[in-house]
Amino acid sequence: MNKESFLKSGNTRTLASAFLYFDTSFMIWVLLGPLAVIIMNDYQMDAAQKANLVALPILGGSILRLVLGYMTDVIGPKRTGQIGMLLTVIPLVWGWKFADSLNELYIVALLLGIAGASFAAALPLASRWYPPQYQGLAMGIAGAGNSGTVFTTLFANRLAEYFGSWHIVFGLALIPIAVVFIIFTLLAKDSPNQPSPRKLADYGAVLRQRDTWMFCLLYGVTFGGFVGMSNYLTIFFNTQYGLSPVHAADFTTVCVIAGSFFRPVGGWLADKFGGIRMLMALYGVTALMMACISFLPPLYLIIPLLFIGMMSLGMGNGSVFQLVPQRFKSELGIVTGIVGAAGGFGGYFLPNLLGSLKLSTGSYTLGFLIVSGVALTCIGLIFAAQGSWKRTWFTTGRTSLIDTHNNSTIAS
Repeated sequence: MNKESFLKSGNTRTLASAFLYFDTSFMIWVLLGPLAVIIMNDYQMDAAQKANLVALPILGGSILRLVLGYMTDVIGPKRTGQIGMLLTVIPLVWGWKFADSLNELYIVALLLGIAGASFAAALPLASRWYPPQYQGLAMGIAGAGNSGTVFTTLFANRLAEYFGSWHIVFGLALIPIAVVFIIFTLLAKDSPNQPSPRKLADYGAVLRQRDTWMFCLLYGVTFGGFVGMSNYLTIFFNTQYGLSPVHAADFTTVCVIAGSFFRPVGGWLADKFGGIRMLMALYGVTALMMACISFLPPLYLIIPLLFIGMMSLGMGNGSVFQLVPQRFKSELGIVTGIVGAAGGFGGYFLPNLLGSLKLSTGSYTLGFLIVSGVALTCIGLIFAAQGSWKRTWFTTGRTSLIDTHNNSTIAS
């Protein structure tokens, strides 16, 4: 890849702003993941209730991504991002000053989904500035904002223990969201290639296409697996291996780093070798790692297994969104919202799956085996669909990418 050509092909300030917006929002979105093991000291919860608490922000993000995806096409991604950050203040203030029951925490958890919905604005904001041959890298860089999870897992429990309260962590989170709002407002700029505002009927037209549902499933496994595991691993380490809240979150951080920082690598490799090949390989690695994890080996073995598994899921996120702009050139805002919502739904079901099966069977084994089986199913579906994709819209290699660039540009 020609670095200079990439930098000149788009808007680096906007790309950086999209990353910061997504990074900070993701940090806030997963606040309850590590904090759950401290919160459960105040509210007695069984395995299923703990899983539900950390899964609800993901559900809220899934639903609201559809809303922000629609707003992105109507008022533009920059305004949508600004509104999203302002609304994110609501659950932060509520969790800081007012939440004093488990039921209220459930509401706060759902409202934290506003931050998770940032995906639907951040990626189109970046994507619309870049030509097809750089979509994987541009989307990967913006999408690497899921690295915000690292800050949460690394510092949330430490801050809660230092100040003697988990509530204060919600208040402290107001500081970075305010700083990023100012930077985003000053530097981010909507691309001149904005699509015409979409009607609700346009969503129906997209949903009638088989490929939409295929990408929803693929992203539901990769992104859903990443964010679901990110939110649940602190509970897993605390419950299965008896680690303290801080140490459990530290081990989670190691695993989250793999998924976060390898997402751009997945997009770059998909640009180089093709998204189809990358996804089939990555789902294979994921299936193998999850199958090994299901044996619940000692801690010194499970860390590298989870690291590789999360790395595969993170790279898979970048690979999926290398393909999406090729297939849906003029509906990217809509499809980003729909596929992003599906990824969130996957992240909602994963903690609940693991928590419910832990409660009913007393072990995490069956849950991880099911995740492994789902990854294998994705390989089969891609294998069945790839012939049609390659005949109709899929491009790979220097010539086809140049042809795509000459014939059309990503307008949404």
